[in-house]
Amino acid sequence: MKREAFNAKNAPQPRGGYSQAVRLEDFQRLLLVSGQIPASSDDTVPAGFEAQARQVWLNVDAQLKAAGMTKADIVKVTTYLADRHHTSANREIRSEYLGSLAPAMTVVIAGIFDGAWLLEVEVVAAQ
Repeated sequence: MKREAFNAKNAPQPRGGYSQAVRLEDFQRLLLVSGQIPASSDDTVPAGFEAQARQVWLNVDAQLKAAGMTKADIVKVTTYLADRHHTSANREIRSEYLGSLAPAMTVVIAGIFDGAWLLEVEVVAAQ
């Protein structure tokens, strides 16, 4: 698969480890991962944003692994935050997980399905 990132010079530049656009060519598999919630397999929701964010990324990893993929295959991330005050912590934890990977990305401040959840993350992966 060929992956190419684009950050047009005449548009806002990305801040925080993402690309404004990602073009894929010659991929064979596409995985759409539903919004992953901050709950473990026994439905325990950790306290605090940082713990919830780490749980969400563990859940993303589990879905990728089940499909025979890894985080290196992520091409798009959409994050839903319950409160804009979590943006810095979200960026930091997401960066820990993604490392140098810079997928296309959107962050939305939204009412989340369960009031105990402080975020939800969905990803698109391709190989």
